[in-house]
Amino acid sequence: MTNLAPVRRALLSVSDKTGLIDLGRALSEMGVELLSTGGSAKTLREAGLDVRDVADVTGFPEMMDGRVKTLHPMVHGGLLALRDNDDHVAAMDTHGIAAIDLLVVNLYPFEETVAKGADYDTCIENIDIGGPAMIRAASKNHSFVNVVVDVEDYQPLLDELKTNDGQTTYAFRQRLALTAYSRTGAYDAAVSAWMAKALEEQAPRRRAVAGTLAQTLRYGENPHQQAAFYKDGSTRSGVATATQHQGKELSYNNINDTDAAFELVSEFGPENGPTCAIIKHANPCGVARGASLLEAYSRAFDCDRTSAFGGIIALNQPLDGATAQEICQIFTEVVIAPGADDEAKAIFAAKKNLRLLTTDGLADPAEAALMIKQVSGGFLVQDKDSGILAADDLKIVTKRAPTEQEMADMLFAWKVAKHVKSNAIVYVKDGATVGVGAGQMSRVDSCRIAARKSEDMAAELGLSAPLTQGSVVASDAFFPFADGLLTAAEAGATAVIHPGGSMRDEDVIAAADEAGLAMVLTGMRHFRH
Repeated sequence: MTNLAPVRRALLSVSDKTGLIDLGRALSEMGVELLSTGGSAKTLREAGLDVRDVADVTGFPEMMDGRVKTLHPMVHGGLLALRDNDDHVAAMDTHGIAAIDLLVVNLYPFEETVAKGADYDTCIENIDIGGPAMIRAASKNHSFVNVVVDVEDYQPLLDELKTNDGQTTYAFRQRLALTAYSRTGAYDAAVSAWMAKALEEQAPRRRAVAGTLAQTLRYGENPHQQAAFYKDGSTRSGVATATQHQGKELSYNNINDTDAAFELVSEFGPENGPTCAIIKHANPCGVARGASLLEAYSRAFDCDRTSAFGGIIALNQPLDGATAQEICQIFTEVVIAPGADDEAKAIFAAKKNLRLLTTDGLADPAEAALMIKQVSGGFLVQDKDSGILAADDLKIVTKRAPTEQEMADMLFAWKVAKHVKSNAIVYVKDGATVGVGAGQMSRVDSCRIAARKSEDMAAELGLSAPLTQGSVVASDAFFPFADGLLTAAEAGATAVIHPGGSMRDEDVIAAADEAGLAMVLTGMRHFRH
C-alpha cells in the first residue's frame, strides 16, 4: 500500500441527489469513469454526463423492485480487492473485475420515513441493503478506496483530488472510512430502535444509540474535559433544533441548562398564560406566570435574583421588546423562546455575549422519549418522565380541603418540582415560585434552604414578610417524617402536595391536620437525579 491512491473509477448511487450533478461533472472533468444506478444514473445522464449503468457491469438488470442491483462480485470485487495483493489482482484479471476507487452512497431515507409516521411495510421497504453492504466493503478497503456518505464531504473530496493530482492520501481515506462506519452504525441503530418500538419491546437484548455531530465544544463541564454536541435526528422542539440568532457558540453547560429550562417552561402551554423559567446549573431558581411575558419574567426573577445572574431564561411565548429590555438589565447567558419579534432581536443585538435561541414551538411534555445515562461499564436507559397530573388525579387526605387558589398553585408547584434535582422542595404563591430547595441529601434541609432564600429575597425587595407566607409547597417525593412538613408550615405554607407512600403517611397527615394545612397526594413521584 502506498500513501497516495489514484481515483480512476467511481460508483455513484445516492438517494439524496443534492450536489450530485456538480460532483459528477467535476469527477468527469478529472477523467474519472462514472458508474451509477437507477435514479442517480438518470440524473447524471440528463445533465449531459457520460455514465455507465451498473447493470452493464454486472450483466444483471436491477430486479425485485430495486432490491437487487449492486449485490454482485463485479461490484464488491472492485471495492474489496487489494491492489497490492498478487492473488487479488489475478482474480480480478481472470474474472474481468475492474477496480472501483471511489464509492459515493447515501442511504434510503429510513429515518425520514419513520419520522413521517409511515406504516410498518413502508418502513421495511426503506431499509437499504445494497448501500450499507457497499459502504462497509469500501470502508474496509480504505487502503485503496475512498467512500463518501455525506454531501458535506463532496467538496473536501474534490479539493483533495485537486491538491494531489487526482489522488487521495491515506489519512484522508481513513477519515472518510470513519464517517462511513459511523453512518452505517447509526442507520442500523435507527432501524433497531424503530423495530423495538414497533414490536413494543421495552428492553431489547441489544440496544444501539447514535448521533450526528452538531458542533465540537471548547470543553465539557470543566476546561480539562473534552466535549462535543450530537443530535439524534429528533424533530422535537428544543435546544437541538433551535435557531441561534446571536452570541458565541453554546458551551456544554449552556446546552445542558438551556435544555433543562426549555423542557420546564414547555410544561406550561400558551393556554396557561405567559410563563418564564430561569435556570441555573440545571435547577430552576425562578418560575412564574403573569399577565404578560414581562410580568412573568419579573416575578420569576424576584424568586431568587442572586442565582438568576448568569442564568438561562426560557419563555413559553415569543419574546417581545419590553421583556427583552428588562432581561438586559442583568447578565444572562441564554434566552430561548418559541420566536422573537424584531424589536427584541434589535435590543439583544447590543448584548454580544447573550445567545438568543428560537424554536418552532414548545416541546410536548407528554411525548415519549428515552433517557440514557452513562455508568461505569455500561449505560442506563429509562423512559423520559412524562407524568402529568390534573386536579381530579389528586387525593385530598386532610380534614381541610385546599382552596381553589391553593389547588392551582399546587399543580403549578408540582410541575416545577418535576424539574428540580431531588430532594426537591418548591414553594409557590399566586402562580410564581417564591422558594426553591434543590439537590439536598435531606428533604428537611431542602425545605429550610428554600425558606431561607425567600427570607433573603424579602429583605432585598423590602417586604415585611417572606413570600412563603400563604404559599403552597410541593415535594417531589413523600415526606418520610413530619419534620420537613412542619418546617414548610413554619415558613408559612398553607397547603402541601406530595406523592405519599411513606410508612409514616398517617403521622405526616396528622401533623398537617394539627397545623391546619391542606394536603393532597399525587401517587406519582418525580425523582430527578
